[in-house]
Amino acid sequence: MISSKKILTIIILCGLLSACEKITDNSHTSINEVLNNFFMESLRLSPESMTYLGIKDRYDEWDDISDEAKDQMLELRKKQLKQISSIDLTTASESEKLSVAMFQSQLEQQIAADKWRYHNYPVNQMRGKHSQIVSFLINQHSITDIADANDYVARVRNVTFVIEELINQLKIRAEQGIIIPKFVFPLVVASIDNVLAGQPFNEGTDSTILNDFKNKISTLKISSQEKQDLIIDINTALTSNFGPSYENLRDYLIQLEKISDDQHGVWKFPDGRQFYDFLLERTTTTKLNSDQIHELGISEVSRIQNEMIEIMRKVNFDGSLKDFFVYLQNDEKFYYENTPQGKQAYIDKATQYINHMEEHLDKLFYVTPKAEMIVKAVEPFREASAGQAFYQRPAPDGSRPGVYFANLYDMKNMSKFNMQALAYHEGIPGHHMQISIAQELENIPKFRLYGGFTVFNEGWALYSEAIPKELGFYTDPFSDFGRLAGELYRACRLVVDTGIHAKKWSRERAIEYMNNNVPHSKNYNVRQIERYIVMPSQATAYKIGMIKIQELRELAENSLGDRFDIRGFHDVVLKNGSVTMPILESNVKKWIKNQ
Repeated sequence: MISSKKILTIIILCGLLSACEKITDNSHTSINEVLNNFFMESLRLSPESMTYLGIKDRYDEWDDISDEAKDQMLELRKKQLKQISSIDLTTASESEKLSVAMFQSQLEQQIAADKWRYHNYPVNQMRGKHSQIVSFLINQHSITDIADANDYVARVRNVTFVIEELINQLKIRAEQGIIIPKFVFPLVVASIDNVLAGQPFNEGTDSTILNDFKNKISTLKISSQEKQDLIIDINTALTSNFGPSYENLRDYLIQLEKISDDQHGVWKFPDGRQFYDFLLERTTTTKLNSDQIHELGISEVSRIQNEMIEIMRKVNFDGSLKDFFVYLQNDEKFYYENTPQGKQAYIDKATQYINHMEEHLDKLFYVTPKAEMIVKAVEPFREASAGQAFYQRPAPDGSRPGVYFANLYDMKNMSKFNMQALAYHEGIPGHHMQISIAQELENIPKFRLYGGFTVFNEGWALYSEAIPKELGFYTDPFSDFGRLAGELYRACRLVVDTGIHAKKWSRERAIEYMNNNVPHSKNYNVRQIERYIVMPSQATAYKIGMIKIQELRELAENSLGDRFDIRGFHDVVLKNGSVTMPILESNVKKWIKNQ
């Protein structure tokens, strides 16, 4: 008897073989089918990606992060790039031509990026592999039967191989002088200690993973003995494999810290300036250089602060804008209590904002997402170092909702005046709406459903903070100020990201710039700057994307006058999935012409 997992594997492999046989004969295989087979061919090399998409194939495995695996993926991309040139576009639709051009462009960029294979920090306080493993088990590995539970145990056991290769990759980078800055080490070591806290590693309550596993198998309709056997298996895997591996990583990081330094920008890497230029072009999908982005940020900071002053006067505050910032940071009425009750109150209120917005979507959109979403606190094991908020896409089959993760570690970092805009950004009409609609599109290839561009995704989410104001939301002037505070922060990011990575700003100088220009706590500013240091260029996507969407909307409004339809504009922005800024501009201009 062949398991469903084996059947899926056979189906995928047969589909790939069929695609290779037919690729030169598009009369039998549609362009979308060819691109889908390319997508599945790459997906098959990533067990973790399959799990993200709800495919329980290779469910007991982790991604191979070795150089051999990267070489294999590189060769596959080169092969696909060669094959894609044989696709006949003579009778292709505009959508098909766009898909081919996008897929080809992505392959070319991925191949070019291999030059910078080691120019990153695989262990860091934001998205380090050590914390991704735990988060993945908790949030992605669902258990619906005993086979899933055994696969969970196997994944915990197989962590040994991932961590061994992770240490090897750190050593390769260290030889090239690519080492995380000194301030990162205590944060990472603390997160490892959190993962190894509790049973079965030491006395106390159950550790994060053991607790998750017990909760998941508690609902299985299996015998008590089978559950007890599974618990014995997970404990063995944790103490014999997982725990020792994480301790080895911890020990290596303590040694690596001794040769780290306090230089914070990627300019310190081999060919660092060229690498940062590559990152900016990839992140923004524009030709804007670091100087242009830096100056744009300074200009936007000034504009937004002037709007803030108007609100400050509206609430009759007597003092400077910086005095107003201090007032907002210190008055307890702008924060929930740092207690379980206060944290739950934040979750409830954020959910309320999202639900209220959802009730009014038909005024702004023709298409709305089918997938559900929830608001959830960041898990304790990673909340001390994780970002303020982030979104996790739903499973395509509806088995897992979209999740807005709010980091409630320190409630002084999650103000009441900013929470409304943040809920719109991460939830509806922001990330959840855009990503869910993209996943639910029909008649376009899978790589466009599940892939995307940071500048589009984050640009849309930031734009989404502003559009509820057009419906009369943000009735509280402090919440409207919070909306501007969110946009101001993204404008400051243009300044500090380029400052750190191109202009050789120190961590301290970047923190000082934030302290002087935004109404957030000093602790929050520190964590944000530390994020930009280990994730170069990512922070530039938000404002660059938002500005482009706003520019295109203004173009459409001016061109169409009374014929402008906001729902039609939003439809054309979202209906092609996540695209580059040049493609978005082309799509909107075609839409304007066709009205």
